[in-house]
Amino acid sequence: MSIDPPGSGSTVRRIMLGASLRRLREASGLDRAQAGFHIRASESKISRMELGRVGFKTRDVEDLLTLYGVVDDAERRALLEMVREANTPGWWHKYSAELPSWFTTYVGLEEAASLIRTYEVQFVPGLLQTAAYAKSVFELGNPDAGPERIERRVHMRMQRQERFTQKDGPRLWAVIDEAALMRTIGGREVMREQLQHLLEVAALPNITIQVMPFRFGKHAAEGGAFSILRFPESDLSDVVYVEQLWGALYLDKREDVDPYLTAMEQLCVESTTPGGTVELIGGLLRKI
Repeated sequence: MSIDPPGSGSTVRRIMLGASLRRLREASGLDRAQAGFHIRASESKISRMELGRVGFKTRDVEDLLTLYGVVDDAERRALLEMVREANTPGWWHKYSAELPSWFTTYVGLEEAASLIRTYEVQFVPGLLQTAAYAKSVFELGNPDAGPERIERRVHMRMQRQERFTQKDGPRLWAVIDEAALMRTIGGREVMREQLQHLLEVAALPNITIQVMPFRFGKHAAEGGAFSILRFPESDLSDVVYVEQLWGALYLDKREDVDPYLTAMEQLCVESTTPGGTVELIGGLLRKI
């Protein structure tokens, strides 16, 4: 999957629109070369449009809809509205100065996901962090960043969490390595608050937290942390996000995604049950 530059439009909206255009083209019996000729473009551009890897011009989409025989006003309006949404920066782009370009893509995908499954080794997952814990993490990773920049990054992280605490919010399923819970970040009080927060959010109906215990010295995700994002649109494949020190991988091909799905399933089998998670975190709280 290609990586969006800072300030680009919605990744997922582009993918959804591209998938819709591909279905309409195939239903009309046209190939990409014929569609490209109609809008004065190459076959490769049609391919990139259908994969959601380029921006969309309203005129091009209007011409393609006419070519594909879409005459229903409501259907045309809905697809043209997707063009506008695909070209509209999300709320997170106001933080682009504080974020690496490869991470803005992830936030756009996260915003559209209906289910996020994540495995974390080093820290508590960002979507489950308290403000104080997040501040300590950012300070560790960005020693030269000023207080104002750190504060803006913390504020953005808290804003990202809001969707997951809403009644009809997306599902979050997190597997946390026990080492991350044992590692004191920000001091005893910050860590105590963080552990208590995990117990509170674990009670929410759309959040599941498991812990990979130390007793599994060898397990399915020895390669490190990763996240799998699933979307409500059936045409969109799962996306695996693997963060690295100076970049990230976005995997959406079936042969690349399947090993991560298998690893996640195995992690969930080997990790604590939700009840066991509460018991384990409660025990850690009593020791602080």
